[in-house]
Amino acid sequence: MPSIIGHIRSGSLRAIGVTTAGRSPELPDVQAIAETVPGYEASALFGMGAPRKTPKEIIAKLNAETNAVLAEPGIKKRLVELGGEPLIQSPEAFDDMVKAETEKWKKVVEGAGLKVE
Repeated sequence: MPSIIGHIRSGSLRAIGVTTAGRSPELPDVQAIAETVPGYEASALFGMGAPRKTPKEIIAKLNAETNAVLAEPGIKKRLVELGGEPLIQSPEAFDDMVKAETEKWKKVVEGAGLKVE
């Protein structure tokens, strides 16, 4: 939503639905597609990564500093205004989310019979 919400607010585009599991606090009058198609959800996930062998202490420090920035009221407010939802969490929780998203979209690709050419 961050790339489009300004156009919706200006009136140059009309939103017919949001693809998150529920309505967006920034567009409360726009239905979630899941209200019509139960279980539908297709949202973007943004995060940071580091090389696999990065020491745990460094990962913990990066996570703590990133979470601190995301928790700053001005930063959090701006991300929400852009239609985002700051996720302040552990590296393990983010890893779980990435795995779940990968599995979800794997099923979609396989179910559609898509192949890389």
